[in-house]
Amino acid sequence: MIDRTRLLLPLIGAFAALLLLASCASTTLESTWSDPTYTGGPFKKFFVVGLSAPDTTARRNFEDIMAAKLQAAGVQAVPGYQFIDAGSKADEPSFQAAVLRSGADGLIMSRLLGVDTQTNVSTMMVPGPGLGMGVGIGRGWYGAYSGWYAVPQVTQYQIARVETSVFDVKTERLVWSATSETFNPTTVRQEAPGLADTVIKALQARGLIAGK
Repeated sequence: MIDRTRLLLPLIGAFAALLLLASCASTTLESTWSDPTYTGGPFKKFFVVGLSAPDTTARRNFEDIMAAKLQAAGVQAVPGYQFIDAGSKADEPSFQAAVLRSGADGLIMSRLLGVDTQTNVSTMMVPGPGLGMGVGIGRGWYGAYSGWYAVPQVTQYQIARVETSVFDVKTERLVWSATSETFNPTTVRQEAPGLADTVIKALQARGLIAGK
């Protein structure tokens, strides 16, 4: 006798994997803060800094993508590596001089806080030997009533957490910050556009970026 439940398990597993892939690499803001006393209006030009990137190339990619997304949103932006060597950490005077030399009035800085691996255990109901699903014909109404079994599904996924902060260059004052989460991150080049879009939308809502 064919064990139809065993035959169906690969199909169920493939379906679960498809659902997981469909939700990959989505970025959301988990928490935001803004200075309620800030009245400086929208920024005209941003100096973009990416921190905690795994290598110099990744940091340059992030800064390029964020700057390009800001420009597409209607505000000027420059990647920080054009004024500060991305392969080294500048001291405070050098950093301040670089920001001022860029002509930016706003500083946007993103820092990777960490990547966590999490495990999810759920239960999926699958048809038993008495039900068809393309393998056989169900045994009447009682088969539909009784022929289902609980199968545990264990999935692992990663969450990357990034903190993004915006400073007023003139006063060096923090005016906005947010923590974002990206589900199952891949590479900086692939995930940076989604992060940038999410952050820019929030900055527009707060009035820190003027509309086109």
